[in-house]
This record gives sequence, C-alpha cells and structure tokens, in this order.
Amino acid sequence: MRRDDALCAGLVACYQFHFMDDLRFSTALQLMLSVALAQREGIDTLPSSTLAEGLAANPALVRKLIVPLVDAGLLQSSRGKLGGVGLARAADRITFADIYRAVISGKKLFSQRQDVPHRCLVSSNIECLLDSVEAEADDALNSTLQRHTLASSLSAMDARSKGRTRRRA
Repeated sequence: MRRDDALCAGLVACYQFHFMDDLRFSTALQLMLSVALAQREGIDTLPSSTLAEGLAANPALVRKLIVPLVDAGLLQSSRGKLGGVGLARAADRITFADIYRAVISGKKLFSQRQDVPHRCLVSSNIECLLDSVEAEADDALNSTLQRHTLASSLSAMDARSKGRTRRRA
C-alpha cells in the first residue's frame, strides 16, 4: 500500500467517524449523480420532489442541499410547474471536491477544545499540532475528491453494472 493510499484510508476512517451523522456530502453526491444520469439520458431538469423520492430523502433536505449547489455554480435551477434542477456545467467538469466544498463549507475535520489551559508541552502545543495535521488531511482529502468527476463515476457504475449482468447470464 502506497503512503498516499494509507493516508487516504486513514482519512476516510476519520471522516466517517467525524461526519457519520452528517449526510450532506453523500446525499448531495447522490443527488448530483442522479441529475448527471438524467441529463445523459436526455432529461434536462429534475424536480426536487423527484430527486427526493429517488434518494428516499426528506424533500426539505433535498431543497436545502440544492441551494449551495446552485450558489457554487454546479446546478442551475428553474422555478414553476415545469421547474427543476439541471447541471450547470458538463459532468466531466464537476468533481467530488466541488460538491464537498459546496455542501460542507467551512466544517473542520477536527474539533478542538478551546478551554485547554497551557500548562505543559502537550497542552501548549496541541492546537498548532492539530491545525497542521488537519491542513495535511484536508489537502489529502481534497486531492482524492478532485480525482473523481460525475462523468467518470457514472462510467465506473456502468462498468460495474455490466459486469454484474454478465456474471448472471
């Protein structure tokens, strides 16, 4: 296992622990992949109610996730009876990092206690240490997420699905 792969595996475990009750990224990713798939199949826009049903998610959560995705220029939105959302740019130009930044804006990987008295070597330096490790972890996470696009992920899902179909035949 390469050092980067080991670091990424550790980051995933850290991410799952820290954000295990935060479903914004995974839900936003599924939402974006659903919109990209619909667009690939000739459907330009999807209503938020259709997305919510397909995601088995609360419609209010889906609408809340759409706002930062529109603000980040990842989705375009139209209102009204025939309204809905569509990709604002090509699926091969939207990375997981774009989606992550849009919906997890500003959330730190590590929460730090602010009331630690600086009494020894550890307590006097823990903030700087965690800030440094968090910056490194953020860079590694961003680097990993940057390598995945909506288009490449749909292609990988297609290949996986075709592989399962062949094994059944």
